[in-house]
Amino acid sequence: MSRDLRSRAGAWRATAAGLALAAALGGALAREAPPVADDPVLEAKVLRIAAELRCLVCQNQTIADSHADLAVDLRRQVREMLQRGAGEREVLDYMTARYGDFVLYRPPLKPTTWVLWFAPGVLLVGGAAVLWTVLRRRSRLAADRFEPDLDEEPPADGPASPPPPR
Repeated sequence: MSRDLRSRAGAWRATAAGLALAAALGGALAREAPPVADDPVLEAKVLRIAAELRCLVCQNQTIADSHADLAVDLRRQVREMLQRGAGEREVLDYMTARYGDFVLYRPPLKPTTWVLWFAPGVLLVGGAAVLWTVLRRRSRLAADRFEPDLDEEPPADGPASPPPPR
């Protein structure tokens, strides 16, 4: 290797080592962001309500856990409503009126939310019933109804037949 190539390789190694060191120090020096509200009691209420509201973008997280822009906006809106004197129930009612029962992480059990509550169980039972039916029908079929495996040896009692055309 020529001297020029060795010096370039050394420079790349030094740059990579510097970047790795900067990333390690940056992670070590990072701190958790302080709460937005100066009042810790208010912030606790905001987080308690945010844990009850579903992120409409993520749909599998609460707005307390989500970093989506909509979740940040909804947390800010909850904080502002609480600062104006609204109660926890009023905030939840407002969000439900605006976004529907789906915004609640635990929607109430009523006829309009039956699908949210019972669809997973119905789908699971239906899928198990279909699987059971298919397996039961297959167990009743004769062995000659199935395609032979190509890697198995032919039966010893007769000549080998060629595999069926595809």
